[in-house]
Amino acid sequence: MTQDLISELQTQCLSLFKKGKVAAYIPALQSANPKALGICISDMDGNTFFSGEYNHQFTIQSIAKVVSFICCLLDSPYEKITEKISFEPTTTPFNSIADLETQNTNKPLNPMINAGAIATIDFVSGNTAEEKFKRILSFMRLLSGNEKLLCNEEAFHSEQQTGDRNRSLAYYMKSTGIIESEVDILLEVYFRICSIDVTCVDLANIALVLANNGMSINGERYFPENIANITRTVIAMCGMYNESGQYAIDIGVPSKSGVGGGILAVVPNRMGIGIYGPSLNEYGNSVCGIALMKELNRHLSLSIF
Repeated sequence: MTQDLISELQTQCLSLFKKGKVAAYIPALQSANPKALGICISDMDGNTFFSGEYNHQFTIQSIAKVVSFICCLLDSPYEKITEKISFEPTTTPFNSIADLETQNTNKPLNPMINAGAIATIDFVSGNTAEEKFKRILSFMRLLSGNEKLLCNEEAFHSEQQTGDRNRSLAYYMKSTGIIESEVDILLEVYFRICSIDVTCVDLANIALVLANNGMSINGERYFPENIANITRTVIAMCGMYNESGQYAIDIGVPSKSGVGGGILAVVPNRMGIGIYGPSLNEYGNSVCGIALMKELNRHLSLSIF
């Protein structure tokens, strides 16, 4: 892998933005430049490669689910978590309520869709929204190596104003006993963590810790290897929403997307990848980001399958 290759592939995929659209259902996301595309790769040897809008700040959106899920696994017994949340793929959109109604257990199918992510926050330590949010934010700062990560207040208020579907998911789970905390507490945390500003560099650093089985490349242990294994498996099966199966076939790299245009990709024992491309396909995944991942896999043989 060379810097020239990364720059060449990033440039090659730029024009594909025309095949998608910027997310419009959250007002704060509408102003994103659909032509933007950035990438950062951090590998196990301490090398960093980047191109394009790699240092542009954008809201992490659903990629925050990766960090909140790790916190959930660290803060609560695995057996209790699996009583309330499944780890199965979905064929419905990320904000669908259908799976909750049709599953006999009433459990959300996985932690990477909205219902499952809201449920995981119930298992994160803290009695108030502020305590739970600080727990997740501080851990995200640790994994990214960026102590300056903050919630984007404009995006947070935008999420609140347009979050009725997420409220319906939360209240439904409250009615069936899946979540036990107050709905308003969980939703405030969920909206806030999705509104944290990050860059491709931050995502690549978080992904590198997962690639290194829960350790920094300097040997500092952030979480146990078994949690890294669980997290990588879940995002491999569920991280790209109801496009996860095709993504696994075409690219084969455990990845998590967000409607802000980000993709966090984990190549075990090799590298972490962060991508930003806000033009989205019908599944809510970055059009240019997926194209770039395909090219990276073609040139570097990244697939774990």
